[in-house]
Amino acid sequence: MSGKDQSVTSKGALMTTKPGKQILMQGFSKSKGFRMFTRYREEAEAGFGDFAQRFTRGLLEEMRSDTSPGSTQQAFGDEVGSAEMILGGSEIEAVRSRLESPDVLGDRVMRILDSNFVKMTFPVFNALFDGAAEHAGRSDPGLRQDMVEGHILAIDLSEPMDRIIDRDEDLEFLDDYKLMNPYILRLAREKISRGGEQVLAGFEAGFRDARTGQDLDEALKSRPTEITEEEMITSYKKYRAVMGTAGRNMALAERPLGEIFYTGMAKAAEGVGCGNEIEDSIKGGLVKIPSWPLYYSVLSGDVRRGFDLALEKSGIYLRDARLTLDMLPDGFSHREFLEFLFLTVEHYNQYWYNQLQKAGAWSKLESGLPGAKS
Repeated sequence: MSGKDQSVTSKGALMTTKPGKQILMQGFSKSKGFRMFTRYREEAEAGFGDFAQRFTRGLLEEMRSDTSPGSTQQAFGDEVGSAEMILGGSEIEAVRSRLESPDVLGDRVMRILDSNFVKMTFPVFNALFDGAAEHAGRSDPGLRQDMVEGHILAIDLSEPMDRIIDRDEDLEFLDDYKLMNPYILRLAREKISRGGEQVLAGFEAGFRDARTGQDLDEALKSRPTEITEEEMITSYKKYRAVMGTAGRNMALAERPLGEIFYTGMAKAAEGVGCGNEIEDSIKGGLVKIPSWPLYYSVLSGDVRRGFDLALEKSGIYLRDARLTLDMLPDGFSHREFLEFLFLTVEHYNQYWYNQLQKAGAWSKLESGLPGAKS
């Protein structure tokens, strides 16, 4: 396991959950899943600096070659359906001039790459691509790099977009992010397109679905006590579409493996979403809006019960993810990697649930529920 927050993956943290202890045991016995996971994590960590440099150079080339940056901004705003995401015409030149410094642009790139989601996803995509390539009997390192990095760039785009919407960090760099966003998406599309028309079409559909989930999230913030189950399922497109689509495209959208990867990654991502909602609720001191803990707390009238049910929901997602293991081809080379991956997801969710129990902040969370009596 890797990421910028090592508190969840320390030996002490792993000892606090049943799946964490299983991870430690696999580490002691050097199981195949542990060895594969470690190899891919170390590969991703070793190559991360080179990826960041390629990312920075690509952005710089896109910006410098754009003869109509105003049109680029407007087209991006139209595509994502938000005027908040773009710069006004009078602001573009000053921001562009600032970002034409490779050092300045490199700093902004590293800021948005400083994400657990990005760092933990890199080794997963590499492993999925390798497993699919071995099964299909093909070897193409250049295509591997394009497929993996293209989807990582698309995931990374959510970081600056979230910061622009939330305005909770990097306030002094938000204008820079607005200029960068359309070029990040352009780079992602260029790389992903090298997988063929079907791969690119799948990405485009997934990108639209993810935006649907994110847009609904914003709408639900204004009516937190009226959220329906169907709306929560739609909201989770922000997890399902991103990771599921990437999983399918690591197999170049070829059935049946592409569909198996889609389901496994989509369900695992939804499971992580539940854990993320618990983590965010602890760190923010309020039940996240929208979230499964909120949905269940409002309906049951009991915030503690709401979080219990959210953990159960994460288990349902993860059981669905594990079902895909039995759909894999006989002798699939990376089955043990996926088994280990799902174990890390289970630990993550259980760890944050345990932290919530330790915090004992039930009265604070209860009083902060929408519609709670003061």
